[in-house]
Amino acid sequence: MTATDHHASVRYLVDDVQAAVGFYTTHLGFTLSGSAAPAFAAVERGPLRLLLSGPASSGARATPAEATGTGRNRILVVVDDLDAEIGRLRAAGLPFQGEVVTGPGGRQILLPDPAGNLVELFQPAQRA
Repeated sequence: MTATDHHASVRYLVDDVQAAVGFYTTHLGFTLSGSAAPAFAAVERGPLRLLLSGPASSGARATPAEATGTGRNRILVVVDDLDAEIGRLRAAGLPFQGEVVTGPGGRQILLPDPAGNLVELFQPAQRA
């Protein structure tokens, strides 16, 4: 197996490719790297390429019918100031799923994209 670039790619199945592109580029700092909307688009942030596949895309069509629905998987976006990000995104009218959870590794909250795919906003704990 050979790698053709330096990105990790994750495919998210979405109902509306344009809405998903808008969400990730407007609110989470991704940039559009390719589009065949309304079927498909790719957005990138650092080494992560997020493949947004609409119902007409080959990626969505290849998914077996019994695999519908969402799982508990999610991408993780590291932030410097979780409270500031929550405030900024709430001011933009975005809803969160649940409340901030704090653990030994840091603090996190879940943000659903327009299709319900989860994004974990994570602020690592300060280390001494």
